Amino acid sequence: MFGSHLSIAGSMTNALLEAELLGLDCVQVFTKNQQQWKCKPFEQSAIDEWAAHTRRLNWHGGGDRGHGRVVAHASYLSNLASPNPELYQGSIDLMRIEIERAEQLGICLLVFHPGAYTTSTPQEGVARIAAACARLIKETAGAGVILCFENVAGQGSTLGRTFEELADLYRRTAQAAGSAQRLGFCIDTAHAHAAGYDLSTRNGAARVLSELEATLPAGAVKCLHINDSKTPCGSRVDRHAHIGEGTIGLAGFAAVVNHPPFVGIPKLMETPKEEKKPASGTVWDQINVQRLRSLLGSTDDTFAPVTPIGPAAASRPKARGKGVTKADARTKPAARKPTPVKAVREAAAKPKAKPARKPPKP
Repeated sequence: MFGSHLSIAGSMTNALLEAELLGLDCVQVFTKNQQQWKCKPFEQSAIDEWAAHTRRLNWHGGGDRGHGRVVAHASYLSNLASPNPELYQGSIDLMRIEIERAEQLGICLLVFHPGAYTTSTPQEGVARIAAACARLIKETAGAGVILCFENVAGQGSTLGRTFEELADLYRRTAQAAGSAQRLGFCIDTAHAHAAGYDLSTRNGAARVLSELEATLPAGAVKCLHINDSKTPCGSRVDRHAHIGEGTIGLAGFAAVVNHPPFVGIPKLMETPKEEKKPASGTVWDQINVQRLRSLLGSTDDTFAPVTPIGPAAASRPKARGKGVTKADARTKPAARKPTPVKAVREAAAKPKAKPARKPPKP
């Protein structure tokens, strides 16, 4: 189940339609402008349009684990570990909005970066994150949204670099909330590799996955961010690369995509999306997903190096906002104009008895 983080510019449903046009199996979205603290509530027509398309695609639920094929990513502005009272409360309020919007759209998985402790201590930061998440779970009782802690590369004072840190956040939040039912994880391959978990060989990746399974609760990994890394193992620098063109390489991804517990969960690319397409004229998301799908069922230990077919991706821009320091700043996927979806909209609107017109080639 492979997908990508896609733009919601113009309409939330544009991400669904672009994913369909690109032949993806799932999608990740922001439910609002991730660089803004406040947003207008959804209009009912937007909710209805979203629901119609997720039902049509059968992405609203019914996945192998019952969570559907759409994942939401929370704003990078939020820092639930911040010792600054104003930023801490603002982050909780923002996360509550993220949960409520995901619930309105029927999205069951909400991925977020745990936070950065900045001028405090790691222990104090973990305590603030656990308290904030427990509070949010209680205040949104009845919602079906699962909060997914995402592992980080370990830059600055960010928390969640190691599997042990993630397990501790999960345990302490579950204790404070009284249940782990609405808790899970999103594991980012590029972040794990940069954090020091060597995924560059099939055997190495297998060892990392065994450690992951031994450290985190069974079934708690709900989705993956599947990205290559531009930086070496242990660099603690978060820079994503195209699949097979970074320091992880195809052998490591072969282990990841064929790992049995990951087979039925969304695996979402946050790889660079340059405006300029490679010489082949194929959209980058299609190139990357083709590379990943070619690894399914593979038992090889070595692969021929991927020949880069486009310009090197620039570093992803950092999102900054009110009260966010350099240590708090998060990176976001590079923007790309969404693929035209007019043809897909027209096809979807036609009666089922009539065959839909094929969308134009990307």
